[in-house]
Amino acid sequence: MTEPRVTLAEIAAEAGVSLATMSKVLNGRTDVSPATRTRLEAELKRHGYTKRSAGRRSETIELVFHELESSWSMEVIAGVEEVAHAAGLSVLLTVSGDRHAPADDWIDGVLRRRPLGVVLVFSDLASPHRDKLRSRGVPFAIVDPAGDPAPDVPSVGSANWSGGLLATRHLIELGHTRIAAITGPEDMMCSLARVDGYRSAMNAAALPVDPDWVRFGDFHPAGGQNHARELLSRPDRPTAVFAGSDLQALGVIAAATEAGLSVPRDLSVVGYDDIALARWLSPQLTTVHQPLRRMGEEATRIVLRLAEGESVDTLRMDLATHLVVRGSTAPPAA
Repeated sequence: MTEPRVTLAEIAAEAGVSLATMSKVLNGRTDVSPATRTRLEAELKRHGYTKRSAGRRSETIELVFHELESSWSMEVIAGVEEVAHAAGLSVLLTVSGDRHAPADDWIDGVLRRRPLGVVLVFSDLASPHRDKLRSRGVPFAIVDPAGDPAPDVPSVGSANWSGGLLATRHLIELGHTRIAAITGPEDMMCSLARVDGYRSAMNAAALPVDPDWVRFGDFHPAGGQNHARELLSRPDRPTAVFAGSDLQALGVIAAATEAGLSVPRDLSVVGYDDIALARWLSPQLTTVHQPLRRMGEEATRIVLRLAEGESVDTLRMDLATHLVVRGSTAPPAA
């Protein structure tokens, strides 16, 4: 069995220096004394780390999506670009084509392109990929990670459980008791957290949760529409639906229209994300605001700090969510 790779922090502790100093040497910084730099370069080489050559630093941040959804993605892109632009950097957009983690050919391309750092969205990084990036001195951070990141992986997410709780509690306070939830893939952390928030609100109100009313989909309109069709065809159909994304909520509204139901008179709908489109629907969509732009900003700031050899106080950041009440929710019909 291959021995686990020694982390940069462990090498720094062994050498009796700070992690920031070790990172400076790895990144080819010159603000370290020659004697210390020579000693630490030898330690890095002994543990298989390749020092980034001074003067060859790329002026780009690589932003990686597994797929591009215009409204959702543009918010994150705007946040990354704002921070990168202020630092005099460009943003290189990559679509990996995989839901959870980029493939091997992506990591090989990154090592050839040598970006200053990498921001991955709705993704995860396998241990070998993390090791390769670190060995080349390429810092990274994950926005809205797909799974539970390793303790040493910087990530920026949002309070998904709280968002699910707020959305469901709003529907309960309006008087709904038959509330369904349609969310994303069952193996994604944010999907599970939003449904857990929904269940917590239902349990707190002593309302039953029919297992068939909890549906896992793909965050896309078609999936939301298909699940909603099935739910709305039941004799005891729900009077409200909490959708795990605004795009899924669009599908729910389409299914309601097909069934001859009016939103919100016959069916209340709550989305999640608060993308720009939510304000242009008729009726406007009640939704949970997820701070997508700020999530991109914070992840980029983390990458820039790591690239400069600075330490990061908090590797896991969860930003607050809040409910935005608009016209798609109302008390249930008598």
